[in-house]
Amino acid sequence: MTLSRAFTMKPPKISQWNGDLFRRSSGNRKGAVTVEMALTVSLAFFFFFTALEFTRVSMIRHTVENALYEGGRQGIIPGATASEVQTTSARILRTIGINDATISVNPTTIENSTREIAVRIELPLDRGLFAPAVFFVGKTLDRTLVMRREGVK
Repeated sequence: MTLSRAFTMKPPKISQWNGDLFRRSSGNRKGAVTVEMALTVSLAFFFFFTALEFTRVSMIRHTVENALYEGGRQGIIPGATASEVQTTSARILRTIGINDATISVNPTTIENSTREIAVRIELPLDRGLFAPAVFFVGKTLDRTLVMRREGVK
């Protein structure tokens, strides 16, 4: 067949197709769709829940850093107390449902001569996730922020 003839051939009319080209033998394909779907859906669920877990950990990490910053800002104001710092940080953490974080302030008593304060938040990561934790079981998020106080020389 020459190249010019290949381009001049007309495709068969739709009415001439009997569908045998696209039909597969059903004898050896029973259950193939079920197996393919089971494999595909299980992989899709795995990737979905993995993405959900990593997204939630990222959100927790950013909220912890925001709680550190806001708590630290509360502590550098003259006349602030360590309990105010803890309350401010805990309030921000509660916005995403975290109630079991350990918030510590150093020094525990903030005086007018205190030069800087350190706020530390420790949080077990496997308790704050939406899906069952797979990658973060037993892991702890531990962040510390040190800020200089205002008006102290």
